[in-house]
Amino acid sequence: MKFTQRLMSKLEPVWKQNHNHPFVTGMGDGTLDAAKFRFFMIQDYLYLIEYAKLFALGAVKAKDVPTMSKFATLLESTLNTEMGLHREYCEKFGITTEDLEEAEHAPTTLAYSHYMLHVSANGTLADLVAALLPCMWSYWEIGKELNAIPGAAQHELYGEWISMYSSEEFGELTIWCMDLMNELTEGMREHELEHLENIFLNTTRFEYLFWDMAYHEQSWPSVDDETVKRG
Repeated sequence: MKFTQRLMSKLEPVWKQNHNHPFVTGMGDGTLDAAKFRFFMIQDYLYLIEYAKLFALGAVKAKDVPTMSKFATLLESTLNTEMGLHREYCEKFGITTEDLEEAEHAPTTLAYSHYMLHVSANGTLADLVAALLPCMWSYWEIGKELNAIPGAAQHELYGEWISMYSSEEFGELTIWCMDLMNELTEGMREHELEHLENIFLNTTRFEYLFWDMAYHEQSWPSVDDETVKRG
């Protein structure tokens, strides 16, 4: 059994919670509150800035030129294609460049991105791929599921998101990362596989927390600066 098949067989219940979150299903049936999606887009933009750094680290940790080149492609795709989509969406929601530049990371965004960067900077290439894979893989699967809903890909607000993440191009990049995960884990001992499985589980959980954060528009609690200083 390939390692990605093992991951899915063991973690499918957690995985399905992400797919069934009301934020995700709301995109599919068009009932999601636009304000929630606006919150999501700002936080996801901040997240993608940090996520792109994982691909740069992947190029550093790669052992051969083809792998380095593919990570460079992923970096370019994230910085330009994905973030370009975000900037287009921002215009639809009245989000300015200043809004993005001045936006503050919500607690979940900060924790999720810092966890991935910590694991990736301090671990192996396999650790890095295990950390970044849940985001790519789940977005592709969610995109395909939502694209299968009649009319979802034509929705005025959410259609472009669905079309992008269900696209063949995004799928090819995701499959490459899955294949790399399987290649890197060939011949690994059980305790090493369990270590990678735990990283994958943690970032899958963070994916759920990210959807939930956006759905409830959860930011930092309002605390008076003087209270913080006295504390």
